[in-house]
Amino acid sequence: MAQKKQSNILEDQKTERKFAKKPSWLKVKLPTGKEYTKVRKLVSEHKLHTICESGNCPNMGECWGAGTATFMILGNICTRSCGFCAVKTGRPLPADLEEPMRVANSVKLMTVKHCVITSVDRDDLKDGGSIIWVETVNAVRKLSPTTTMETLIPDFKGDWDNLQRIIDVAPEIVSHNLETVRRLTKQVRIQAKYDRSLEALRRLKEGGMKTKSGIMLGLGETEEEVFESMADLRAVGCDILTLGQYLQPTPKHLPVVDFITPEQFKKYKDVGLNEMGFRFVESGPLVRSSYHAEKHLF
Repeated sequence: MAQKKQSNILEDQKTERKFAKKPSWLKVKLPTGKEYTKVRKLVSEHKLHTICESGNCPNMGECWGAGTATFMILGNICTRSCGFCAVKTGRPLPADLEEPMRVANSVKLMTVKHCVITSVDRDDLKDGGSIIWVETVNAVRKLSPTTTMETLIPDFKGDWDNLQRIIDVAPEIVSHNLETVRRLTKQVRIQAKYDRSLEALRRLKEGGMKTKSGIMLGLGETEEEVFESMADLRAVGCDILTLGQYLQPTPKHLPVVDFITPEQFKKYKDVGLNEMGFRFVESGPLVRSSYHAEKHLF
């Protein structure tokens, strides 16, 4: 009887967490303004997929209002089914060979000084989409030679020849997200591997790249586990770290277990900068991978 009662209490706690109201520090303004409207029109006219929209990013209003956006290439359907991500999962369309030039044209039209490019996972393609990646970077450079770039890339299923294509084209920053701590990886990133992500970052660093990674908090990880993952990233030479609050995109996705306080985010930032040696740490409830990306050049 006692065990049954305890079980009910645990289920009630899960339900409370699942439907808990967001704290005040997670409130954001609705996107408005002339610049936001301008970017929205460009994205629509050029048939671009942005992670701002597909990922339900809470900073879309701020970033688009400033006339910037993160471009998502290789379509908007992912071959993976991560428990945290709002991007559609399924069988993608064939790679669009005209996409690199469309992205480059929009970067030029928006006079973007520093752009972030990411993609869905394309495990259906032999090259993992790496050739389109290279063509996109080259197209942006051709039309906007002064624009710097950050590429937020997948792990290419550990096919390091595909990763080498990214190294060879040498974006100013190459990012690959760890997303969560080791213990939760199988649950949060079903088809990914914690050590494979670290290996990708190690190879990027050894290839001369400035490297970056991000972790979502609030999925049930402990402080000790976060520090362990931060240390793992530093061990493979990761330069830049982003830490942000996980927000459940739909009821079908993983529930939020904890809302991390701004004070705790500050603690992670202080330790990352002052004790672990990261060059930059963006740490806060609304931080996402591309947040303040232009500040990470060095």
